[in-house]
Amino acid sequence: MELVSSLVRGALELERTPHGLLPHRLPAWARAQAGDPQLATVEAQTSGVRLALRTAATRLELDTLPTRISFTGLPSPAGGDVYDLLVDGVLTTRLIADGGDTVAIDMAAGTQTLVPGPVATLRFDGLPAREKDVEIWLPYRERTELRDLRADAPIAPIPDRGRRTWLHHGSSISHGSNASGPSATWPARAAAAGGVELINLGLGGSALLDPFTARVMRDTPADLISVKIGINVVNADLMRRRAFGPAVHGFLDTIRDGHPDVPLLVISAIHCPIHEETPGPGAFDPAALAEGRLSFRATGDPGEVAAGRLTLRVIREELSRIVAQRTDSRLSYLDGLELYGPGDAEALPLPDALHPDDATHALMAARFAERVFVPDGAFGS
Repeated sequence: MELVSSLVRGALELERTPHGLLPHRLPAWARAQAGDPQLATVEAQTSGVRLALRTAATRLELDTLPTRISFTGLPSPAGGDVYDLLVDGVLTTRLIADGGDTVAIDMAAGTQTLVPGPVATLRFDGLPAREKDVEIWLPYRERTELRDLRADAPIAPIPDRGRRTWLHHGSSISHGSNASGPSATWPARAAAAGGVELINLGLGGSALLDPFTARVMRDTPADLISVKIGINVVNADLMRRRAFGPAVHGFLDTIRDGHPDVPLLVISAIHCPIHEETPGPGAFDPAALAEGRLSFRATGDPGEVAAGRLTLRVIREELSRIVAQRTDSRLSYLDGLELYGPGDAEALPLPDALHPDDATHALMAARFAERVFVPDGAFGS
């Protein structure tokens, strides 16, 4: 396990279990301050976490114990449980783990049941017989306990190549939503295009301006930082306009305490028709559930926006204003509608009215890279 721990990238903590290593994307002290089962679930899902090794091996075997989430009466989302293997940055193999535990959630009964399963072994064969960089990207919507890694040649960590580290925080859309695999989420694709190392703090349902998340970002070494704010604040109906602005300022102030000169990018929400003009809370669409489909709807009253209820339109206005008023030459703002806007919704509608599909992840990544990683962009070299 000592060798495996030296290969892990994208995790902020590795918990030693009786049988292996469990990657976490938030450290234990931050998890203890939340007390939220949703956050506890998603921070342990290994979005952006990968094994990065240098080897001449032609065969690798990885033993893992995944923990999956299933919802009674609903189909499993497409593209889950996938491990991506990249050779010298190119996706060459995509495997699904046969094994692992399942947490079955019955939303109607309010119960959770753990169904134990066996350890899974993934075999990656036919790798080029030469020295190469190999990355194994772990599933973005599973908790993944690492048990063992075997190879038919010596392995070592990929050496430092001087690439910048990009620390990103966002919602389930940054976490991965419906991407086809872990290296296909929009942050992973954008990081590849920008030639940077990704630490993905996309936390499904949990981009809520939590102070402990800001402190984690403050304390995490990074060369580039971005914060995507909006959709979770609205669909959780978490705060009103009066509280939102100071919360954003406080979040950015905390990050700046640890990173006074790092380029810092604030990104607003992509287009989401159900919440553009209608406040939260968001909820499952009962008509879709009756048909065995997962879809979402907004349940707030648009008439209460004048009294301070938040919509995505309001949040974009507030974020633009906040960034403009702060005296910070390394702070930038990117309107999320530049990544996915109303016109895109016609060609690439959100399948469940909330989360983008794989093609939209690719579109968002390309647009992000061409706006942010170019020489005159916020993350230009």
